[in-house]
Amino acid sequence: MTDIHPLVVRITHWINALAMILMILSGWRIYNASPIFDFRFPNAFTLGGWLGGALAWHFAAMWLLVTNGLTYLAYGFISGHLRRSFLPLSPRAVWEDTYAALTLRLAHSLGRYNAVQKALYIGVVLLGVLVVLSGLAIWKPVQFQILTALFGGYDFARVVHFLAMSGIVLFVVVHLTLVALVPSTLLPMITGHAPSHAHGEEAQK
Repeated sequence: MTDIHPLVVRITHWINALAMILMILSGWRIYNASPIFDFRFPNAFTLGGWLGGALAWHFAAMWLLVTNGLTYLAYGFISGHLRRSFLPLSPRAVWEDTYAALTLRLAHSLGRYNAVQKALYIGVVLLGVLVVLSGLAIWKPVQFQILTALFGGYDFARVVHFLAMSGIVLFVVVHLTLVALVPSTLLPMITGHAPSHAHGEEAQK
């Protein structure tokens, strides 16, 4: 067996997945109560049942997301996981791996991220920070008036929050698509290990 993902990474990954699902679905219900754009999300794909219930779910999931995210980042910095997994990264490497992916020639090795994956993961972490900060700005615009002002005011902070959420949803769709295309990446995120022969086969592709 080959070690792929540390226990802390696996636990925070699945907690983060749960928190994001709860936040997105409850956030869609909150959005429906006061839409920014000329559309609403189907109620069947929302959580909370009504505005008050959606807000309760949203705030509960927010604390779970923030606590879990800080735990992951603290572990990542202290252990060196973030540096080893996501660096180095350059625009040229992202372009080359994107071109390889589009031409179906991108190699995949379990436990090692290519430049496209690194860029996506770094991007979703930054979107997570943005969605939390913009969420605070619209949750407590008086108490966090400086933060709200940095986002251009309450109304613009709502737009930023929505766009950051949309970016995270897009990441989830891409992430699940890649897992479906390369299902061998799922088991290691559950067990932390992958058969040595599978790891070797993937590395040779």
